[in-house]
Amino acid sequence: MQFDKDLQSPHKDLFLAGRTLLLSFEGIIETKKERITTYSNKKGGICHMRTMPYGIDFGFLKGAKMEDKLGLLTGKGKAIRVLPQKELKEEEVRYYIEQAIALNAKK
Repeated sequence: MQFDKDLQSPHKDLFLAGRTLLLSFEGIIETKKERITTYSNKKGGICHMRTMPYGIDFGFLKGAKMEDKLGLLTGKGKAIRVLPQKELKEEEVRYYIEQAIALNAKK
């Protein structure tokens, strides 16, 4: 399971800090899947998170619809945008999580 691999990573502490931040938002549900750990609320998916060789990635499932005033999201797909983090920059991550939650509320 990817969650277990993330806990074995050299970036375990960063992963756990990101997880704590995500779970601090009301109504966030964590789902540990074979290949990824996802975070959602009752309205739908918010993001996934995993460790990477350089740190962690937050993959925002509706990232292509998000306003990226900070210019930090990567990717060119139709839906997902990724926020790479070498260290947890909480204000930046909150900015994107709040947008993802707001997009879900529009359903």
